[in-house]
Amino acid sequence: MYYNARCDFTLQYPLLLAPLLPADDEYTIDRKLRMVASFIDILIARRAVNYLTLSYSAMSYTAFNIIKDIRGKPVAALAKNLIKRLNELDCDFNGTKDKNRSGMADFGLNQWSKRYIFWMLARFTDYIERMSGVSGKFPEYVAGGAQRFEIEHIWAAHPERFNEEFKDENDFWAYRDSIGGLLLLPKKFNASYGDLPYKKKLPHYYGQNLLAKSLHPNCYEHNPGFIKFLKQSGLAFTPCTDFQLDDLIKRQKIYKLLAERIWDPIRINEIAER
Repeated sequence: MYYNARCDFTLQYPLLLAPLLPADDEYTIDRKLRMVASFIDILIARRAVNYLTLSYSAMSYTAFNIIKDIRGKPVAALAKNLIKRLNELDCDFNGTKDKNRSGMADFGLNQWSKRYIFWMLARFTDYIERMSGVSGKFPEYVAGGAQRFEIEHIWAAHPERFNEEFKDENDFWAYRDSIGGLLLLPKKFNASYGDLPYKKKLPHYYGQNLLAKSLHPNCYEHNPGFIKFLKQSGLAFTPCTDFQLDDLIKRQKIYKLLAERIWDPIRINEIAER
């Protein structure tokens, strides 16, 4: 619910209330709320990576139909209905069913996507830290104020440094904005190091959150929690002493796999079966 509220998804509240009954005990209410909140969380992520709007006007018809379907449903039926709804969606992290959008493969930073990129990077960072035995810091990552975090481009805004990889400067700018080339770092970091070449920024990444730190070779030494997470998850994080186009594309694919783990519909069944 908290994650969804950060995206200002205003239809969350009627959806959350729909399956609740006056006779439900506290435990049942908690499970139903968590199941619907997980459904909304997955819906937001899938639509966002395909640049599909989540505005009230665009989502109200769908939301009200879902409300009718899940009204007063018991836990097992609610789980089945929500999973069915997710399976019927016209989009996922691979793209849209009509093939007009490519999901995570083409997801990048622009004026519309900025809020979702920020939210997603915060979720990625928080997730790998918690899975590695480190306290998650999602509230800290999304907090405002002087200590706020910002989206950091791994590549500085210097296309001339990549003349060998990009014959067309427009290609550089497009790839630079890909989510695979982005991190979430404190504002003061961006101000101090953001314009440096990658090799000069890399040592400073090691002192930051785990998503940034994973670029540095030292992250893969004497870091048992992270190494255990990599072995269990199969996620192919690797150090990058330089960060070229192939590295960015590889990281984009890893982010997609992270998204499929974080926003896996199996969450709904797991809550129902508790």
